[in-house]
Order: sequence, then structure tokens, then C-alpha cells
Amino acid sequence: MPFRDLPFMGVIRVNNEAMKVGWKMGDPNWTNLGQGQPEIGVIPNCPPRFSNLQIDVNDHGYGPVEGIPEYRQAVADHYNRLYRKGKKSQYTIENVCIAPGGRAALTRIGAALDRTRLGYFTPDYTAYEDLLTTFPRIEPHHIELKAEHGFRISPAALEDRVVSDKLNVLLISNPCNPTGHVIQGEELAAWAAMARKHNTTLLMDEFYSHYIYPPSSPQHSAPSTQHFPGPVSTAAHIDDVNTDPILIIDGLTKCFRYPGWRSGWILGPKDIIQKLTAAGSFLDGGPSRPIQRAAIEVLKPERADQETNAVRAEFAIKQRLTIDALTKLGIEFPCTPRSTFYVFGSIAKLPAPLNNGIAFMHAAFKHRVLTVPGEFFDVNPERRRTGKSPLSSFVRFSFGPPRANLEAGLKRLTAMLK
Repeated sequence: MPFRDLPFMGVIRVNNEAMKVGWKMGDPNWTNLGQGQPEIGVIPNCPPRFSNLQIDVNDHGYGPVEGIPEYRQAVADHYNRLYRKGKKSQYTIENVCIAPGGRAALTRIGAALDRTRLGYFTPDYTAYEDLLTTFPRIEPHHIELKAEHGFRISPAALEDRVVSDKLNVLLISNPCNPTGHVIQGEELAAWAAMARKHNTTLLMDEFYSHYIYPPSSPQHSAPSTQHFPGPVSTAAHIDDVNTDPILIIDGLTKCFRYPGWRSGWILGPKDIIQKLTAAGSFLDGGPSRPIQRAAIEVLKPERADQETNAVRAEFAIKQRLTIDALTKLGIEFPCTPRSTFYVFGSIAKLPAPLNNGIAFMHAAFKHRVLTVPGEFFDVNPERRRTGKSPLSSFVRFSFGPPRANLEAGLKRLTAMLK
């Protein structure tokens, strides 16, 4: 039959391998340090989790492909409040497109792009590989972020690549999945200035924008939220929301811990939002109306701030627990993680065969723990690069699970390695 071979990628591949040896999603006897899902229950000091959905009769009908006006306005207000205070240019409803999840948002962008030279980075989010393979109008150009440089690139070096490779578009997750590196402050401002100077479109995947931790997070108790840096977004460094070539992709999945709602958004110049809406009209038809109604409540300022402050405090503790436990096992971190709920560890100094990410994954299954091999983040459209991946001796560990389950999994990894 005329279908391409589409292998499972990234975390889905890990999940399928784990199911072969007895794992089931939600099994409390296992610890999923692989999947990029934050714990979805109650955490200290967070607002109550939504448990009921009231559906207006009109919301049983089709909704606008770009999202209902009230939700789009709530997203615009959210960004103006956090990142655009005092700026002449403000986001409006015309700058917001709602999509049924982050992948759908990225797919709309991929479908709307004309023939373009797109720079992408490694390591980075595994789903980018499918995106860059699916749309033949995109000509992908690889930019490797090396471990010895802390998985980062300076703004000057980036600008050199943009000019030398004649790149029209750059795609990156910031904060970065999987490394936890975050581009912020003057460095992020330099990225935005470079985009304006060269008219290079930035596609900024900011799904972990609120998971920002202090340089040294406490281990055993939640710190005062006043010690935490605020969220990070390129929105703070945009001059004009309708002319700067910058798109921001985010949603409720990570920072607000509602992955099952499949609610994402794109912010950008209003003419681009119109093109993304047209793409969505044939790709997905638009997001769920009832979920959008609930999402408006999630983004109300007091509730949103309470949630994200609670997330930062609890996940800072889990980050420290994870780094401390893995460091004692001989796992090293070239990039000091300051964000996301992942750590990207080098297992190169572990005894063979556990110094290989795939071998480590299969060994951890025997101890009822899921992990993701680092080479899965070596985004490589159509396998153009050959040979051994430079990320084969890395593993991504998620500290997304609840604290007790996380600690149990770390103890089982300790038993495996000792």
C-alpha cells in the first residue's frame, strides 16, 4: 500500500519499547523519567485543579479556526502583562492564533512556510525531525550545539551562521528541551535584534517559559518565590509585534500542567496569524471550544501567577534532588540546567554497556524506570548525517513525576548502577 514508513520518534518510541516489557501509563510501580509531562495533580500552594467543565450549548458547534475571541484576548493580555509593560506596541487579538496543542501549532507553521532555508539546532526537541521531513519546501540547515560549549551558541556566532548559510528562519526551543539551557536577558535581546537586522524569522518554542530556577536551587524545602527569576520570553525583546519577524509558540501543556487539554497558541505579526489560520482550516479545523472557555480561567492573572509560582518552587526542589542523585552515580552535566524539568546527563564515564543511551534505557526498564537516549534529540531530517551520534552517551532525565515517585525511580537507578 502507498504509505511511507513512519517510525515512532523520541518519547513515543521509548514508551512503545517500555510497553513490551510490562510498562503501562500511570502504573505507580514504574517511574517515567522519560515522558515530558509535568505532574498534573495538586502541588503545594497551587490553585485548585479544574475538575468540572461547564459547556454552553453554543460551544457544541464549530468554533473559529484561529480560536474564540475571548481566549485569544486572554493570551494577548497575558503576554502584555508579563512582558510588554510600558511598550508602545502591544499584542492584540489579531496577533494570536489558538491551536489544538503545540504540535498542531508547529504543523500550521510548517504548512504555511514558503520555500525557505531553516536553521535548526541539536540537541533539540525530537518532534522537529518529523516537522522538517514532512514539508519539502523547508530546506533544513543543521547547527550543532556542542557539549564542551554548554550546548549554547553566542549571538555573534549565530549571526555568522545566519549570514553564511543565508538562513531565512531559525527554529529552537527556549528554554531548551532537552538540555535545560535558557537564552535570556541581553543574549535573548541580541537574538531578537539579529532577526530584525537580517529579516530572519525566529520560531521560538517557549513551552517551558515559566520553569526558570535560581542558580542554586534548595533541596529539601520550597524557597520563597521572591528568590526566583521571572519567566522568560522573546516577547520582552520585540520592538513592534506586527513587524518583528518573531513567532512565539506556547500553551497550557507544561507551565500550567494541563497537557491533556491540547491547548496551544502562536503569537506573531497579524498578517502571519492570518496565514496560520488558513493553514489550520485544512490541517486541524480549529481547537475545542469548551476547552478554550476553561483556558480563559487558567490565564486570569491572580490564578496564573499562583500556579506558575507554585510550579517553580516545587520543580526547583525536584531538580535539585535529581541532579544530586545522578551526580553521585557519576553522571555529568555539561550544561548547568536553569530551566525546564529535564536534566541532560553524560553517561560517558559509566561502565560499558551503560555508557550508551539506548543500552542505558533498556537496562533501566529492568528497574521499572523510563529514560530517553540522548541521540533521540539529535534531530536529523531524512538521516542526512551518518555515523555515530555525538549524543549517544547522553540521557535525558525528566523530573516531571510527583516527588515521591521521582525519588523512588532515582533509588532504583541507584541500585542499577551500584
